[in-house]
Amino acid sequence: MKMEGKMAETPTQENDAYEEVSGSSMLIKALAREKVDVIFGYPGGAILPTYDEIYKTGIRHILARHEQGAIHAAEGYARVSGKPGVCVVTSGPGATNVVTGIADAMIDSLPLVVITGQVATSVIGTDAFQEADVVGVTMPITKHNFQVREVSDLPRVIKEAFHIATTGRPGPVLIDLPKDVSVASGIFNYDEEVDLPGYHPTFVPNKLQLKKLQDAVNQAEKPVILAGAGVLHAGGAAELLEYAETQKIPVASTLLGLGAFPGQHELSLGMAGMHGTYTANMALHESDLLISIGARFDDRVTGNLKHFAPTAQIAHIDVDPAEIGKVVETQIPVVGDAREALKGLLEKSESRGDFSAWRKYLHELQTEYPLWYHKDEETIKPQRLIEDIFTATDGEAVVTTDVGQHQMWAAQYYHFNKPNRWVTSGGLGTMGFGFPSAIGAQFAEPETPVVAVIGDAGFQMTAQEMSILQELNLPVKIVLVNNASLGMVRQWQQLFYEERYSNSLFPIQPDFVKMAEAYNIKGEKVEDPSKVKEALQEALAHNGPVLLDVRVTADENVYPMIAPGKGHQEMEGIKP
Repeated sequence: MKMEGKMAETPTQENDAYEEVSGSSMLIKALAREKVDVIFGYPGGAILPTYDEIYKTGIRHILARHEQGAIHAAEGYARVSGKPGVCVVTSGPGATNVVTGIADAMIDSLPLVVITGQVATSVIGTDAFQEADVVGVTMPITKHNFQVREVSDLPRVIKEAFHIATTGRPGPVLIDLPKDVSVASGIFNYDEEVDLPGYHPTFVPNKLQLKKLQDAVNQAEKPVILAGAGVLHAGGAAELLEYAETQKIPVASTLLGLGAFPGQHELSLGMAGMHGTYTANMALHESDLLISIGARFDDRVTGNLKHFAPTAQIAHIDVDPAEIGKVVETQIPVVGDAREALKGLLEKSESRGDFSAWRKYLHELQTEYPLWYHKDEETIKPQRLIEDIFTATDGEAVVTTDVGQHQMWAAQYYHFNKPNRWVTSGGLGTMGFGFPSAIGAQFAEPETPVVAVIGDAGFQMTAQEMSILQELNLPVKIVLVNNASLGMVRQWQQLFYEERYSNSLFPIQPDFVKMAEAYNIKGEKVEDPSKVKEALQEALAHNGPVLLDVRVTADENVYPMIAPGKGHQEMEGIKP
């Protein structure tokens, strides 16, 4: 897909070692050494020296209209590309405006390098203009953070930041750059090796633990794999497919693990968890061996822990040892990279058990308890809308979402058959994430269709980023799943609060089509069910950005569902 507008290439830095340059120049040279091809940000006083260097070098910079938009775009870029997303903002409110995105990236294990301007070192701690203790604020929600006090430390700090963000369990790293450090001069030496004595993530898993796991597979009768985002971060989708097919073990996915295993494969059970498929959840509940690969047993996956996988031996493969045994007692811990673990298991997988009866039973469950919704010709069903998007895109699009009902319908009905095609806010559940993350995803995959499936509420939190689409003619397609409410809040109020809809309904909305047109973006309201397919086809065929305001059934609920405090075996709404 063509993206119009000025797109300067990242400058190459040859023979730049041991030059005496400013701190800001060091930063841009370091980004070039790290092969950063795009940064997302917003300027301000404390970071102006760096922005002056950006102007001089022509490195590609995307100007968001709010810092939250910048960091969510960086997250989308990181999620799809696998490379670290880079975000640059100023001090004080610029820094605090990216806190939500940092927390989001931390809990979802996304590699980010966030550079925040800071007031001069001489006035740090005096409540100077636009000063905020961003290091203190972000310490619990970053993998690591730095405040650079000496310009000579800057090259080392930047190199360490990229190393920490992208190795082991990925995550956000913040560099706080005081203004006087950014203008001070020093020697740029980026050739030193990273040496972090206290940081040595385990990459290759223990072979004895892999043998123990494979022995358990050979002895099991009802094994199931739970595939999480760790498979995707490790680039292990192909190995997971080969291992599951070799062993003929069914695979369930977490919300963030969708796409790690082909959604339409005969061994796929679909998503597990609160709004997962009945089959996936019953497979976890009845299994005798649960192999979790790169999943952290989030509460939305497990339901009530007292009822979670009660008859299963638990094997947990994870690059982060802190996750193993944190939530669920684990009998076979395997610390290491998911792809390396799967490669090791493939070397040991000559003999295998016969799981045909188990697969036959699960197939019968899939047939008897499929995902369902009431079909009619009077209103646009949101589930059908997602199915139509899947068909119109041939399942090839990158799909981004906020959090809520539309997120769950997208997870349920868009069959993710390829890795890195699903971008959503999982652990933090961040409204406003979906649209700007689509912008970052489009930069990561310029030739791939990107569809932002967004709720009407979340869209209004970051809608100003339509300016980027206007400026660059970025071909992101926005599909508003518009039910004039905070849909998931409304659903919970209906089910658990005796239909007291406290501040969850929107009787008055903006004209989203006119809003799009104000940014010179093609907009269309879709209310007729018979017009949905045509509108989607026209939007996808359009060379630039499009917004479709699709008015869906207002009181539709997401089913099936595990109610709070319930276990997998207590799913509600499994049949009409």
